Amino acid sequence: MPHAVALMVQGTTSDAGKSTLVAGLARVLFRRGVRIAPFKPQNMALNSAVTVDGGEIGRAQALQALAAGLEPHSDFNPVLLKPSTDVGAQVVIHGRVALSLSARDYHAYKPTAMAAVMASWDRLVTAYECVLVEGAGSPAEINLRDRDIANMGFAEAADVPVILVADIDRGGVFAHLVGTLELLSPSEQARVKGFVINRFRGDLGLLQPGLDWLEARTGRPVLGVLPYLHGLFLDAEDGLADARADKGEARLTVVAPVYPRISNHTDFDALRLHPQVDFRWVGPGQAMPAADLIVLPGSKSVQADLAWLRAQGWDAAILRHLRYGGKLAGICGGFQMLGRWLHDPLGVEGGAGSTAGLGLLDMETTLAAEKRLENVCGTLNLPGSPAAAGYEIHMGVSGGAALDRPALQFADGRGDGALSADGQILGTYLHGLFDTPAALSALLAWAGAGEVETVDLAARREADLDRLADAIERHLDLGRLFPAEWVRR
Repeated sequence: MPHAVALMVQGTTSDAGKSTLVAGLARVLFRRGVRIAPFKPQNMALNSAVTVDGGEIGRAQALQALAAGLEPHSDFNPVLLKPSTDVGAQVVIHGRVALSLSARDYHAYKPTAMAAVMASWDRLVTAYECVLVEGAGSPAEINLRDRDIANMGFAEAADVPVILVADIDRGGVFAHLVGTLELLSPSEQARVKGFVINRFRGDLGLLQPGLDWLEARTGRPVLGVLPYLHGLFLDAEDGLADARADKGEARLTVVAPVYPRISNHTDFDALRLHPQVDFRWVGPGQAMPAADLIVLPGSKSVQADLAWLRAQGWDAAILRHLRYGGKLAGICGGFQMLGRWLHDPLGVEGGAGSTAGLGLLDMETTLAAEKRLENVCGTLNLPGSPAAAGYEIHMGVSGGAALDRPALQFADGRGDGALSADGQILGTYLHGLFDTPAALSALLAWAGAGEVETVDLAARREADLDRLADAIERHLDLGRLFPAEWVRR
C-alpha cells in the first residue's frame, strides 16, 4: 500500500505560525495537483468546525482542509480538547465527545488518545499523497514531554521529519530556535531538518549574519524567511485577533464581551473585516462603549460565563442599551443566556443545577448529554429573506413561546432561534451567522446601518490563502521539503 510523504511543522512557541504555514503549504501543493491532507494529532481550542462525517475539529484544521481543496473530516484532528475550566476540558475523539477530564486525568488517558491519533494517521497516509502535520504549542515544554502525543511524541511514533518555525516579530528568534533544539532528546533533534523564520519585516541583508550563525551553530539550514503579510485574514485557531482598524467610513458600532470561555469567536470575522463596521471586543474590567449592536458570542460554560457577565455589569448595560433602541443578538451560548432559565440537570458544564438567564426572551434551555453537530443552511426571517449558512455545535435544547417567532428557517423545515416581537433581539444557534454576504448585509441593515457594502468572507479567505501560498513559493526552499517532481509542477 502506498505511503504518503509526511512533514511535521512544530513551533518554538504558541502562535509562532504553525497553523498558517501548514495552510500555506497545503495550498501550494494543492495548486500543484498533489492530493494533500492536514493533520493535527491533538488540538486545544474553543474554535471548532463541523466535519463532513458529522464530527467536530479545530477551526485551524478546517481552514487547512479548505486550503487543500477538501471538506473537513474528523481524521484531520482526532483529539480535540475544549477547555471548560482552568484545569479541565471536554475531550473530543474522532469528532465526538468522549468524556470530560481534569488535566491530571487526561494525562493518564493519553495512551487511549494516542491510539485514536494513530488510527486516523494510518487512514490518512494510505489515502493521500502527502500529509502535513501541525504540532501544538512547543515541543520543548518539559512538563508535557511524558506521554506526549502532540509534538515529538507523535513524530517519533509515526517516524515523521520535522521543521521548526519561529516568529521573529515577537523577538528572540535565535534563542527560541536554538533553545528549543537544545531541549530535545538526541533522537528528536535528528528529526529536525531545518528552520523557518516567520513574520519578518526589514532588510534581509541585515538578518543574514544571524542566519549564517544559526546554521553554523546547529548544523541545520534555514529553509526560508517568510515576510510579515500585512492584513492577512485567516481563521484564528483560538486567540482573539485584534479587531481595531482605521475605519473612517464606519456606519455601525458592534461590541461583544470576551467572557472567560468564549467559543467560536470566528463568528465575528466578517464584522471585523467589514470596512463600515467598527467592531470591538470588550474585555474584563472594560466599560461597554456606546454601540448600535451588542452580540453575545458562544460559550463553552454558559452558566459560568453568564455569572461573569453579571459580575462585569453587562446585564444592566444591556437593559440600558435596549431602552435606548439598540439591537441585541446572541449566538449559541449567547442565545441561551437571553432566556429565562438555563438548566443543567446532568452537570454537563459543571455542577448540576439551574441558573436564571437574562430573561429577555420567553424560553428556557436544558443541557443534554448529546451534542448537536450539523452543517445547515436556510434563510433569515428579515426583509428579503436572505440566505444564511453555517453550523450548529451545541448541547442545549431550547423551548418556549419565543421560538414561535424563529430568527431563521432552515432548509430542512426547522425553525431556529428567536426574533423578539419588537424586532430588537435576535437569537440563534447558527454559528457563521454573519459569513454569508446576503445575511451579513441584512443583519447590518437590521442593526441600523442601512445600505452597506457587500463583503464576501469566503472570497477573502480564498484570496488570502493564495497570497500566503505565493509568499511561501517565493521565500521557502520547497526542494528541501518535497519530491522534485512536485516542486517542478
